[in-house]
Amino acid sequence: MDETVAEFIKRTILKIPMTEMMTILKAWDFLPENQLQTVNFRQRKESLVQDLVLLCESKRASLRDAALLDIICEDVDLFDMERFKSSFEKILRRALKNVTVSFRDAEENAVWIRIAWGTQYRKPNQYKPVYVVYYSQTPYAFTSFCHLKSNTPLLSQALTVASNHHKIVKMDLRSRYLDSLKAIVFKQYNQKFETHNSTMPLQETLELDMHMDSRIIHENKIEKERVQRVTQETFGDYPQPRLEFAQYKLETKFRSDFHGGILAERKEPLRCLIKFSSPHLLEALKSLAPAGIADAPLSPLLTCIPNKGMNYFKIRDK
Repeated sequence: MDETVAEFIKRTILKIPMTEMMTILKAWDFLPENQLQTVNFRQRKESLVQDLVLLCESKRASLRDAALLDIICEDVDLFDMERFKSSFEKILRRALKNVTVSFRDAEENAVWIRIAWGTQYRKPNQYKPVYVVYYSQTPYAFTSFCHLKSNTPLLSQALTVASNHHKIVKMDLRSRYLDSLKAIVFKQYNQKFETHNSTMPLQETLELDMHMDSRIIHENKIEKERVQRVTQETFGDYPQPRLEFAQYKLETKFRSDFHGGILAERKEPLRCLIKFSSPHLLEALKSLAPAGIADAPLSPLLTCIPNKGMNYFKIRDK
């Protein structure tokens, strides 16, 4: 591939927002989907662009191919970040006189927003600000804890109007780690493992009694291979997004084969709160079955967290 074409493709891809990258590349239809699946879309943009340019070189992309990519990019509505900032701040100040809003541009077409809330009669409290990270051309914003709950609707309205979206998505997903939240929300995390060869034996030794029945040794090895395969099919072979907890609220009516009793006459459902906590919950769940602590596969209520994009669940009777 000509160096001029390579540079043209590189500059064109650099203009594409990370959140739109896969959509535009598929619309371009130059790189096969099986090749795109080999690319790590979670790495830094500069490294990602380099990998994509190498794929284009291997397919000997022409100037015509590069021009088609440029046309597809032009079809995507360009997001005006400065207009977003101005509109966002005006909406807040129109509703609330005492508020301080600061912006900082970040990589991957994101903007960090710091908001110090005040009231009609009090100056903004600079010691308890709210931080918001908004990614352009998406209906998602990540916010820190808001001490003034009454201002949450105003914040949501400002984001919705300024971003030109019908609504900003509210998700039951919380973590201290922004990269993990982003990976889950934007589906940059590949939960399903696709390259594991289940016919390959596990690279480990079984420390068994030398006098143990050979049939038991064989069964143990088969079971270990099954657990390993199921775990990899469920969680994938990639580092898990970092979440610290998952919370489940259960509401169910009491059921029993025996008639009578206080609980049987109770009309209100029984309520229970279950919370799993860990410094790295998903990695901890991934290790349960291989460690022999739980059966494989784990309950879908535990393994569905990244796919559903939530770690707050409410479970009720159907």
